[in-house]
Amino acid sequence: MSNDVPHYRALTWDHRRGYNALAAAAGALDPARDGLSLSWDRHSLEDFEKHPIADLCRRYDLIVLDHPHVGDAVAGGGLVPLEALFGAEEIAAWGREVIGPCLSSYRYGGRHWALPLDAATQVMAYRPDLVDGPPPVTWGEVVALAGRHPVALSLAGPHAALSFQSICVALGEPPAEADPERFVGRATGTAALDLMARLAATSPAALADLNPIGILGRMAVADDVALCPLIYGYVNYTRAGAGGHPLRYADAPRRVPGGRPGSTLGGTGIGITTRAQVTPALLDHLRWLMSAATQAGFIPDHDGQPSLRSAWADARVNDHWGGFYRDTAATLEAAFVRPRHPGAIPFQTAASALIRAALADRRPHGAVIDDLQSLYAASRQSGSAGHGER
Repeated sequence: MSNDVPHYRALTWDHRRGYNALAAAAGALDPARDGLSLSWDRHSLEDFEKHPIADLCRRYDLIVLDHPHVGDAVAGGGLVPLEALFGAEEIAAWGREVIGPCLSSYRYGGRHWALPLDAATQVMAYRPDLVDGPPPVTWGEVVALAGRHPVALSLAGPHAALSFQSICVALGEPPAEADPERFVGRATGTAALDLMARLAATSPAALADLNPIGILGRMAVADDVALCPLIYGYVNYTRAGAGGHPLRYADAPRRVPGGRPGSTLGGTGIGITTRAQVTPALLDHLRWLMSAATQAGFIPDHDGQPSLRSAWADARVNDHWGGFYRDTAATLEAAFVRPRHPGAIPFQTAASALIRAALADRRPHGAVIDDLQSLYAASRQSGSAGHGER
């Protein structure tokens, strides 16, 4: 290989949705023809939550990250803004073409810090062979169904806080949105915890420590969970594996029919770190990953979950993946974007632990909301670095 052809080290997460398409695309590169080579390392979702993002940016040229990491990455000087690499018209076009707030979620301090390659949000997952009739639409219908079928909450890791925020969105108060200094009001927060407590009381204990991948995998092979009302959608589980059952997905629950589906945005973006020696060939590879043809073809054909709205509406893609995209697109279009200030990830971790303990110990919910506000205020104070979040 010529010394003039750069090699880029990149990091993504260890699931076929996050790795296969990127690795296949990198493997198809011909350094002599394409002017670069690229290799993808991977580690678990939990490692991304625990490992300091600034350290990862020092070790890799490209890094797949979730939008709440942006504040810490920017504060640590680890990422190059898209505006320094791509033209304003190109960035604006991506903003129009991606589904929901996938690009705007990476906007922080007036600039964008990652390309939204993968789109996901919390949706409803269910086993159609175990649910009598169509999936529920409202939270009231979810509670009613839980009286007839086993319903599980996703509470492990950060997901207790994420589910709490999503329910608050459905109830009409997106956390920290009207007032960035207030996480959520007492009335809304208490109502959300009341709902979570009601469902957690009957949620199968075997799922308590499982992340979304673990829950969906168990739903596919065991009959002890018929429905999970809020879980990050993984298109891969719509197809039956060895000895498993295909899952189906629906929009996240609403407070009332026609209301906003309460869901907290997930998905991932590709950030370019400050250690990377960026070349036109690298930028062209990233453009190819974001192109309409790649998003509706190569990425879903290699187990990925695209971010362009046109791919989510593509008939071939939906036919192949059990209508996943068509059946959950409305939720993604309306998804809630989490706080992204420095310290947002530690707050998310602490808030989840607090909520899980409160549900287990049956603490008064008003006191729990006060404690959540204290945690949130402390994270805002410790993470204040003069960066705006919008």
